[in-house]
Amino acid sequence: MLLTVKDLSVRFNTEDGPVLAVDEASFEVARGEVLALVGESGCGKSVTAMALTKLLPRNATITGTVHFGDRSLLPLSESGLRDVRGREIAYVFQEPMTSLNPVLTVGRQIGEVLHRHQKLRGAAVQRRATELLELVGIPLPQRRLGEYPHQLSGGMRQRVMIAMAVACRPALLVADEPTTALDVTVQAGILDVLRDLREQTGTAVLLITHDLGVVADSADRVVVMYAGRTIEQADTEALFDRHSHPYTRGLLGAVPNPARHAEGGLREIPGRVPTLRESPAACTFAERCGYADDVCRQERPLLLPGPANHPVACFHPLPVPSTVETSR
Repeated sequence: MLLTVKDLSVRFNTEDGPVLAVDEASFEVARGEVLALVGESGCGKSVTAMALTKLLPRNATITGTVHFGDRSLLPLSESGLRDVRGREIAYVFQEPMTSLNPVLTVGRQIGEVLHRHQKLRGAAVQRRATELLELVGIPLPQRRLGEYPHQLSGGMRQRVMIAMAVACRPALLVADEPTTALDVTVQAGILDVLRDLREQTGTAVLLITHDLGVVADSADRVVVMYAGRTIEQADTEALFDRHSHPYTRGLLGAVPNPARHAEGGLREIPGRVPTLRESPAACTFAERCGYADDVCRQERPLLLPGPANHPVACFHPLPVPSTVETSR
């Protein structure tokens, strides 16, 4: 297994008291696999990803274990983590316009990665940077090296971010909402780039998204997060066809579907994700769930195999659809 995360928790100490952003999250990523972390905004997806290499502010307290291959990452010193970041675990952040430096050219920013981790200089940097832009499908790559981020379209900036992330052929690429704010055509192009990179380099991808269309098109497996907890894990096909958690059903029901417009349009999940100060001994989805009872409000459900034979943290998991049972 390439990445193993066990009981990962992240607590931020704020002026208003501690805030629990991630609550004993656990999952694994195999070599060459695309694993999607899905959930509403505020469920802890991005914080989980940043915690893997401790890319969090000083007021964050991280507990649990993160094993990358045979190494435990959390005990590493800052210098040790800098050797891992970019070289072995690379990030594509949510918004390239704020992640790229506006006063440095594209070539300068890619060159910094190549110099820091591969010790390349001069013409070697230019050649490798050009190759990377070609790899992610940017036309006229040599010309783009001399341009600034504001001179590029949103899709091109995202491709530059991907080029920087894969410059050192990392074993794991963390792609945090890589298609947000892009039109459908550009989204498809970015997903094609990630798919091609995986095939060419064998890089595993941790894909963070709330777009279930992207998940269906790209991921091998899915981890559903809610209020910082992992509440369901399954192969992508199984999650769509045989999901077990009521929250997962709510996410799928909120996906735009023309066939449902006659039934009243989009379905929504009532309420909102809670802000937690401590880990409650209860199901955090209970106040929004139509199946909740006293047990849900008094005990924490464990992540255990459910009716569909994949892990789910729910006292009342949904039954397997009869059409699926018949086909087995």
